[in-house]
Amino acid sequence: QVQLVESGGGLVQAGGSLRLSCSASGSIFSRAAMEWYHQTPGKQRDLVATITSGGSTNYASSVKGRFTISRDNAKNTAYLQMNNLKPEDTAVYYCTATYYESVYKRISRGQGTQVTVSS
Repeated sequence: QVQLVESGGGLVQAGGSLRLSCSASGSIFSRAAMEWYHQTPGKQRDLVATITSGGSTNYASSVKGRFTISRDNAKNTAYLQMNNLKPEDTAVYYCTATYYESVYKRISRGQGTQVTVSS
């Protein structure tokens, strides 16, 4: 099982920036698709951004043009650069790793990091 640890959350004013990091243990990182989700109390967890093992990216419409997902396979780390933050971006942000072991699909999830954007 891959262990994921998020970091980089915090309190920032609207219009500011944060960079979240997701560090992975194990040797599967380079072949895993990485995703960032966010969740607010009482709401479902929503997908924010994805990056495949080949580097293709996809974004939720609400963050397109403001957020950038990237990965550094040498460091076993995925990132989410968040610019021009808005109060509605306030949430707990989680990273997940999706990969296959033989024919079995595995999904690992981190513990989350809080992002708070003040107006």
